[in-house]
Amino acid sequence: MPDTEEIYGDVYVSPRYLAGSIAIGDPALEPLLALGFDLRHDDLGNAYVTAPDHRTRLGFLPEGDDDGLWRINAYRDRFGPPAWGVSFNDMAPTEFVTAFTTALAQAYTAGPDTYLAPPDLKDPELGAFDAVVPLIKGGWQFQHPRWGVMELQPPDGMATLEYTTGRLDPEKELTTLQARWHLWGGPKSGHARWYATAFTHTPTALVKAITQSVADPAPLPRWKDSLLPWLRESAQLTPVTPPAPPVPTPLDVQRGRRPPPADPRHPQRPSLEHHHRCRGSHRSRYRPAPLNDPSPHRTPEGIP
Repeated sequence: MPDTEEIYGDVYVSPRYLAGSIAIGDPALEPLLALGFDLRHDDLGNAYVTAPDHRTRLGFLPEGDDDGLWRINAYRDRFGPPAWGVSFNDMAPTEFVTAFTTALAQAYTAGPDTYLAPPDLKDPELGAFDAVVPLIKGGWQFQHPRWGVMELQPPDGMATLEYTTGRLDPEKELTTLQARWHLWGGPKSGHARWYATAFTHTPTALVKAITQSVADPAPLPRWKDSLLPWLRESAQLTPVTPPAPPVPTPLDVQRGRRPPPADPRHPQRPSLEHHHRCRGSHRSRYRPAPLNDPSPHRTPEGIP
């Protein structure tokens, strides 16, 4: 557990795939911005991040037309179609996105042969299994086999990974949920479901970064009153232990004073202005999130 003073939340949520989003994009943007990726905003508050070589692009779209909050694409030809695409909707725990962008930053530093490396085309299923291993180690189990689909779920059945074999339509992979990788979680009822998708040629190491974060047994901190009711009812919530009050100094004792006790109720929250700036306000739910070039109709001037 991290130091309580660094925690933004009053409860820990377990399992982490029931934590929901923190609705703040900064943690997931930081790994790319630290490498010199260019950050632009449109007049609606959407953010667009572009790599120095213009071959990797990220869209953080709280004011988009659907629930696809995060769209990340990579290109062999910066004017061509995406080589791969990954999407997270607006309910996906932000920590999953941060795990992905951290791995992407490391791959980008290694060069195009790493962040554009396709899976093993001779035996793609064998290569894909490497990304499934973290879930298996976390107790996820294979479900009843279906033709062309490998499916795993945790014991509580509140999350699912699907890997579809065979040939897929590249256009549908980029514009619908019919992608090679489809991972989702949340209660079966209510509006708290999240999803992530990944295109066929997404490097296996980047997909594995997501599954490792999903399978991590460490709980995630959240504000209890900000959790959707369906999540509060389904997840295990553990109060964040408040810090012990400061020990009085000899001078405090001599003067008959004691330091004020720490407030056990509310660690400091992010500013409301920050929360509003990064939060979508009029999203529709459960519509497929297109993964083609982020916001092609509203791309700020200067981004190809």
